[in-house]
Amino acid sequence: MKYLVTGAAGFIGMHTAEALLRQGHKVVGIDNLNHYYDPRLKLARLQRLAAYSNFSFVRLDLADRQSVATLFANEQFSRVIHLAAQAGVRYSIENPMAYVDSNLVGMMTILEGCRHNKVAHLVYASSSSVYGNQLKVPFSETDPVDTPVSLYAATKKSNELMAHTYSHLYQLPTTGLRFFTVYGPWGRPDMAPWLFTEAISQNKAINVFNNGNLMRDFTFISDIVEGILRVQDVLPDAVQGVPYKLYNIGNNQPVKLESFISTIEQALGKVAQKHYLPMQDGDVYQTYADVSRLHDITGFAPQTSLADGMRQFTTWYQGYVGAKVA
Repeated sequence: MKYLVTGAAGFIGMHTAEALLRQGHKVVGIDNLNHYYDPRLKLARLQRLAAYSNFSFVRLDLADRQSVATLFANEQFSRVIHLAAQAGVRYSIENPMAYVDSNLVGMMTILEGCRHNKVAHLVYASSSSVYGNQLKVPFSETDPVDTPVSLYAATKKSNELMAHTYSHLYQLPTTGLRFFTVYGPWGRPDMAPWLFTEAISQNKAINVFNNGNLMRDFTFISDIVEGILRVQDVLPDAVQGVPYKLYNIGNNQPVKLESFISTIEQALGKVAQKHYLPMQDGDVYQTYADVSRLHDITGFAPQTSLADGMRQFTTWYQGYVGAKVA
């Protein structure tokens, strides 16, 4: 089967593409290789994928409508896994237009490509950020998500609405996955696992926001990829004639920020210096995934403990940083 994986040079994109390649599928990966974080990490991920003869890469910006349309017409993908997006809640405050181009225009070009080329199933990345600062936990797919607290969250909610429209109008099967704080080897350098590991390793203070009164549903990358692979094989059943589904994909075990820091300290064998700060604009107090829907349809059940996951991440980080310095 031939897949398109967008954001293939990204964290989740690389791992997902590699899993499909190992299964013997053909994968075309696209990415614009922007400078939101060090492109050398993205190139290193692509180098890992380039070892597979059934992988090909196209450098492409999803906002380039004609190039995306041409790619779809030429390749005739069976399925599409759309993971490309401008990430980062805080960066959306600094550079909002980047989110319009990548997350809104980019989603539109993907939907149009799927519609005009009879793609059998579109699986796309949404986010736990759509839940905002609601107090009810765990977060369920039936909860109202009409009060986003960041532009990033608003674009992800918009993606869900856009997908529903195309499922309704054109019978395009779409499945959205609301990711909950994904971490692991090859992760992003703007996220807490990397930032904390780097600072503690260098004997620098870490910034602990909201004085540590935060909780996150940390989900290891291998569990996330397992969920993606399972759900892309399940076409959404049509509810009132619309083949559209949304699922939380998380660990279902929120962790206090202070406990998360302790886990990193144990993995590194070093104690963190902490700089306590107030809540950041656009951030949320807690994330907590109810994954019962995804479990019921696919059997999805996260297997990786935070302690094991962070040991794997810190080991990879030390090897990657050491190799880059050398």
